[in-house]
Amino acid sequence: MKFRPLAVTAAAGLLASLLTACGEVTGSDAPAVVVGTTDTFTLSKGSPAPLDPAAAYDVTSWNVMRNAFQTLLRMPRSGTRPVRDAAESCGFTDAQNEQYRCTLRKDLTFSNGHKLDARDVEFSIARTLRIRFANGPASLLSGISKVKATSDREIVFQLRKPDATFPFKIATPAASIVDEQSYPENGLAKGFKTVGSGPFTLEVDADAGKTVFTRNPDYKGGLKVRSEKVELRSFRDSGAMEKALRAGDIDVMNRTISPKQVDRLESAPEDNISLVQQPGQEIRYLVFNTDDETAGRLAVRRAMAKVIDRESLVRDVYERTAEPLYSLVPSGVPGHRNSFFNKYGEAGTDSARRTLRNAGLVPPVKVELAYTTDHYGSVTAKEFRQLKKQLEDSGLFAVEMRGLPWDTYRTDALKGKYQIYGYGWFPDFPDADNYIAPFFERNNFLNTPYVSSEIRNKVIPQTRQKTDRIRTEAGFARAQDIVADEVPVLPLWQGKQYIAARDDITGAEWALNSSSVLQLWELGRNADS
Repeated sequence: MKFRPLAVTAAAGLLASLLTACGEVTGSDAPAVVVGTTDTFTLSKGSPAPLDPAAAYDVTSWNVMRNAFQTLLRMPRSGTRPVRDAAESCGFTDAQNEQYRCTLRKDLTFSNGHKLDARDVEFSIARTLRIRFANGPASLLSGISKVKATSDREIVFQLRKPDATFPFKIATPAASIVDEQSYPENGLAKGFKTVGSGPFTLEVDADAGKTVFTRNPDYKGGLKVRSEKVELRSFRDSGAMEKALRAGDIDVMNRTISPKQVDRLESAPEDNISLVQQPGQEIRYLVFNTDDETAGRLAVRRAMAKVIDRESLVRDVYERTAEPLYSLVPSGVPGHRNSFFNKYGEAGTDSARRTLRNAGLVPPVKVELAYTTDHYGSVTAKEFRQLKKQLEDSGLFAVEMRGLPWDTYRTDALKGKYQIYGYGWFPDFPDADNYIAPFFERNNFLNTPYVSSEIRNKVIPQTRQKTDRIRTEAGFARAQDIVADEVPVLPLWQGKQYIAARDDITGAEWALNSSSVLQLWELGRNADS
């Protein structure tokens, strides 16, 4: 077993790609690279169109959509500034960052042979904003007041307010370009059919738990596709997925890899599988329904912030695969500030007890914790048992727990049906804005009743005026301090990223971006292995 942290292998992987590209197995007869995942696609009332860009807003769907659709811009292999994809050029046309103009590459086509022009871009963006699906990504594009195709190749965006983060937003799958002739104007394209212009075409067999990506010969963009076919295969759990990797039935193992599997894959004697570790920007946190009779009490939220021991949580549940998190903005993102630690210090019960009693609350306070059983991995249940134990061992809380399937969970969470519940966040783009605005803007991702006028009306607008993102750190520090003081959400941990691959597979070092989204075009097979 080889263990390859990205810091060591990134440069080596780049060099290898330059030196051994001729040794990769390519051509229509090349065997598919098979990638395992515990993610699944289901059609339901809450998820009627899992691969429609107007509806999909989760890492499972985006893992597929990134590979099938083009956006004007995309995030680069390394670095934090978007680069061109469907666009030949893009940029702000005014000093206020309120108008943004892009020119498309020449001769773009969709996978069905239809021509792709600026009117398709206008249609795609306007459609997502018009549909405004409840669980969808429209909030990412809500700063657009007008989008207009001014010619076959030119598209102009007029923004409601200055927004230096706009290039990041149109580099996400929320801004995927769809064929105007293939997608309904006012409704969702139900099912799994996709018509895009990305590096792959795809076919989903949900019953078999299989999605097949085939290289799109008409793709025109900046990506190099290293395999003719990639198959994404779903497993019932990570144990079955690991077994398939060791047996050679799959070539790559992605999410979710449990902490115990990380330990096994690092220490196992086989030398034909490598584990790649990367810094991660995924976070987990608790959300409080501030309209609830109990969770709406500030003293309850502050007492929980004081009692929960993140160090023990990540040690006992996640071992070395996660780190304690004391802010919504994780470490590694400019603007990060340990606001919760600065305010509450080490976990303890004495000050938490005083906080409750000063508010007239007599322990133990009854609370309910809800979590999803099938979306963030099997370890989630253990995490919430540990949270329950910590809270009840303090003598300050009596905890009821509810575990629910994701399809029900995410819909009911938006309706405010849970008192306190757990959520994860995979960033849309690597900027502190994406850890603040989605939670506290109007029409926010959580549909939370909590409002901070200062964050919403001052911090977010002011930081979005600054093209130099380093100059936003003071504003985001203030936002993080407000969150720590009022505790509408309680950050718990940030994760590391892992991907395991057999040694004849190339590109595993590049297959995950900072948002944990799979970049399947990076995966290839080495003919010399």
